[in-house]
Amino acid sequence: MRNPEEIMTAHGIKPTSNRILVLREILRSKNPVSLMDLEEMLETLDKSSIFRVLTLLSEHGVLHAVEDGRGIVRYETCSGHHEEGGVDSDLHAHFYCEGCKKVFCFDDIPTPEVAVPEGFGVRSINYMIKGLCPACNSGSPT
Repeated sequence: MRNPEEIMTAHGIKPTSNRILVLREILRSKNPVSLMDLEEMLETLDKSSIFRVLTLLSEHGVLHAVEDGRGIVRYETCSGHHEEGGVDSDLHAHFYCEGCKKVFCFDDIPTPEVAVPEGFGVRSINYMIKGLCPACNSGSPT
Protein backbone atom coordinates (compact mmCIF):
# COMPACT_ATOMS: atom_id res chain seq x y z
CA MET A 1 0.00 0.00 0.00
CA ARG A 2 1.20 3.51 -0.76
CA ASN A 3 2.09 5.73 2.18
CA PRO A 4 -0.50 8.48 2.88
CA GLU A 5 2.10 10.83 4.40
CA GLU A 6 4.38 10.58 1.36
CA ILE A 7 1.48 11.09 -1.06
CA MET A 8 0.31 14.23 0.73
CA THR A 9 3.81 15.66 1.08
CA ALA A 10 4.42 15.10 -2.65
CA HIS A 11 1.24 17.13 -3.36
CA GLY A 12 2.16 19.98 -0.99
CA ILE A 13 -0.31 18.97 1.74
CA LYS A 14 0.59 18.87 5.42
CA PRO A 15 -0.19 15.31 6.61
CA THR A 16 -2.36 15.88 9.70
CA SER A 17 -3.87 12.98 11.64
CA ASN A 18 -7.38 13.42 10.11
CA ARG A 19 -5.97 13.61 6.59
CA ILE A 20 -3.86 10.50 7.15
CA LEU A 21 -6.87 8.57 8.51
CA VAL A 22 -9.10 9.49 5.55
CA LEU A 23 -6.49 8.83 2.87
CA ARG A 24 -5.45 5.55 4.49
CA GLU A 25 -9.04 4.26 4.31
CA ILE A 26 -9.38 5.31 0.68
CA LEU A 27 -6.09 3.59 -0.18
CA ARG A 28 -7.26 0.40 1.59
CA SER A 29 -10.53 0.29 -0.28
CA LYS A 30 -10.78 -1.76 -3.46
CA ASN A 31 -13.63 0.42 -4.76
CA PRO A 32 -14.28 4.16 -4.81
CA VAL A 33 -15.81 5.24 -1.47
CA SER A 34 -18.51 7.76 -0.60
CA LEU A 35 -18.62 10.21 2.28
CA MET A 36 -21.13 7.89 3.95
CA ASP A 37 -18.76 4.92 3.53
CA LEU A 38 -15.97 6.90 5.17
CA GLU A 39 -18.25 7.95 8.05
CA GLU A 40 -18.85 4.25 8.78
CA MET A 41 -15.14 3.38 8.44
CA LEU A 42 -13.95 6.33 10.55
CA GLU A 43 -16.28 6.51 13.53
CA THR A 44 -13.94 8.93 15.33
CA LEU A 45 -14.33 11.65 12.66
CA ASP A 46 -17.47 13.66 11.97
CA LYS A 47 -18.94 14.16 8.52
CA SER A 48 -17.77 17.76 8.14
CA SER A 49 -14.16 16.86 9.02
CA ILE A 50 -14.15 14.03 6.49
CA PHE A 51 -15.70 16.28 3.84
CA ARG A 52 -13.06 18.99 4.40
CA VAL A 53 -10.30 16.39 3.95
CA LEU A 54 -11.92 15.01 0.77
CA THR A 55 -12.24 18.53 -0.64
CA LEU A 56 -8.61 19.38 0.12
CA LEU A 57 -7.28 16.11 -1.31
CA SER A 58 -9.41 16.57 -4.45
CA GLU A 59 -8.26 20.16 -4.95
CA HIS A 60 -4.62 19.02 -4.80
CA GLY A 61 -5.07 16.16 -7.26
CA VAL A 62 -4.69 13.33 -4.74
CA LEU A 63 -8.28 12.19 -5.25
CA HIS A 64 -10.86 12.45 -7.95
CA ALA A 65 -14.58 12.30 -7.48
CA VAL A 66 -16.91 10.08 -9.47
CA GLU A 67 -20.70 10.39 -9.43
CA ASP A 68 -22.03 6.83 -9.34
CA GLY A 69 -25.14 7.36 -11.44
CA ARG A 70 -27.45 7.70 -8.44
CA GLY A 71 -26.20 11.12 -7.36
CA ILE A 72 -23.73 9.75 -4.81
CA VAL A 73 -20.18 11.04 -5.12
CA ARG A 74 -17.42 8.50 -4.55
CA TYR A 75 -13.71 9.18 -4.21
CA GLU A 76 -10.61 7.33 -5.29
CA THR A 77 -6.93 8.14 -5.56
CA CYS A 78 -5.54 9.54 -8.78
CA SER A 79 -2.79 7.53 -10.37
CA GLY A 80 -2.22 10.17 -13.05
CA HIS A 81 -0.96 13.71 -12.53
CA HIS A 82 -3.50 16.46 -11.99
CA GLU A 83 -2.42 19.90 -13.12
CA GLU A 84 -3.71 22.85 -11.08
CA GLY A 85 -6.94 23.91 -12.78
CA GLY A 86 -6.46 21.35 -15.55
CA VAL A 87 -8.01 18.08 -16.60
CA ASP A 88 -7.46 15.01 -14.43
CA SER A 89 -5.12 12.76 -16.40
CA ASP A 90 -6.39 9.65 -14.60
CA LEU A 91 -9.68 9.49 -16.48
CA HIS A 92 -10.99 5.96 -16.85
CA ALA A 93 -14.30 4.12 -16.99
CA HIS A 94 -16.24 3.05 -13.92
CA PHE A 95 -18.92 0.40 -13.55
CA TYR A 96 -21.91 0.78 -11.23
CA CYS A 97 -23.50 -2.52 -10.24
CA GLU A 98 -27.26 -2.10 -9.97
CA GLY A 99 -27.41 -5.25 -7.83
CA CYS A 100 -24.88 -4.72 -5.02
CA LYS A 101 -24.58 -0.92 -5.52
CA LYS A 102 -20.76 -1.07 -5.71
CA VAL A 103 -18.64 1.00 -8.07
CA PHE A 104 -15.70 -0.67 -9.81
CA CYS A 105 -12.78 1.03 -11.56
CA PHE A 106 -11.93 -0.09 -15.06
CA ASP A 107 -8.44 1.42 -15.04
CA ASP A 108 -7.60 -0.11 -18.42
CA ILE A 109 -10.58 1.51 -20.18
CA PRO A 110 -9.83 5.20 -20.79
CA THR A 111 -12.64 7.67 -21.20
CA PRO A 112 -13.24 8.56 -24.83
CA GLU A 113 -11.88 11.88 -26.03
CA VAL A 114 -14.64 14.45 -26.32
CA ALA A 115 -14.34 17.53 -28.50
CA VAL A 116 -16.32 20.26 -26.79
CA PRO A 117 -17.15 23.58 -28.48
CA GLU A 118 -14.64 26.39 -28.25
CA GLY A 119 -14.76 28.34 -25.01
CA PHE A 120 -15.69 25.36 -22.82
CA GLY A 121 -13.07 24.17 -20.32
CA VAL A 122 -13.28 20.46 -19.40
CA ARG A 123 -12.04 19.62 -15.91
CA SER A 124 -13.32 16.07 -15.56
CA ILE A 125 -15.31 13.43 -17.36
CA ASN A 126 -17.56 10.89 -15.65
CA TYR A 127 -17.76 7.74 -17.75
CA MET A 128 -20.08 5.37 -15.86
CA ILE A 129 -21.25 2.03 -17.18
CA LYS A 130 -24.25 0.47 -15.38
CA GLY A 131 -25.29 -3.14 -15.12
CA LEU A 132 -24.53 -6.17 -12.97
CA CYS A 133 -21.11 -7.19 -11.69
CA PRO A 134 -20.02 -10.85 -12.17
CA ALA A 135 -21.21 -11.83 -8.67
CA CYS A 136 -24.66 -10.28 -9.12
CA ASN A 137 -24.98 -11.45 -12.73
CA SER A 138 -24.40 -15.05 -11.72
CA GLY A 139 -26.83 -14.87 -8.81
CA SER A 140 -24.16 -15.64 -6.20
CA PRO A 141 -23.90 -13.46 -3.07
CA THR A 142 -21.45 -10.54 -3.08
